[in-house]
Amino acid sequence: MKVLVTGGVRSGKSFQAESLLLGESSVTYVAPGPSADDDPDPDWVARISTHQSRRPTHWKTVETRDLATAITEAEGAVIIDCLGTWLTALLDELDVWDEIREDWEPKVFERVDEAVDAWRDSKATLVAVTNEVGMGVVPSHRSGRLFQDLLGTVNQKFAAECDEVLLVVAGRTLSL
Repeated sequence: MKVLVTGGVRSGKSFQAESLLLGESSVTYVAPGPSADDDPDPDWVARISTHQSRRPTHWKTVETRDLATAITEAEGAVIIDCLGTWLTALLDELDVWDEIREDWEPKVFERVDEAVDAWRDSKATLVAVTNEVGMGVVPSHRSGRLFQDLLGTVNQKFAAECDEVLLVVAGRTLSL
C-alpha cells in the first residue's frame, strides 16, 4: 500500500499519516529536512520535536535527503515527512535559488525521479506527507513561485504511484 497525504500547513496531515502506520511492528520514519550541520530554523526543530513525542518508541528515525536510498534500505513500513521539506533541502543543497533554471533543473528531477522510482518499486507499506500548493495566493517572489511549481510537480509524480491520496483540511481527511 502506498499513500500520499497532502494538505495545508498545520492541517493535521502528519498526524493522519502516522495513524495509518500505528499497527505496524516496524516503521522507518524518514525526516528529510535540513541536517544538524545546516543550523535549521528553530520553528522546524520545534515541529520535529512535537512529531517525535507522539510517535511510538519502536519507530526508527532516519534523517536524510537521499529518499531513494532511505526507501530502498528501510525495514518494514516507511513514512516520509515531508516531501516539501525534502524539496527545500534539495534545492538548498543544489544552491538553485539564484541560478538559471536550465542549469539545475535536470539535477533536481534526476533526484526526484530516483525517489519516485524507489517508491514505485518498493514492496513495503509507504506513506508520504506533503504540502498542498497552488490553492492560495501566487507568491510574489521568484523563489516562492519556483518552489510552488516544483512541489506541485513532485506531488503529482508521487501521487501517480499511489494506491490512495488523502487530503487533510482542518483535521478532516478526504480520500481523493
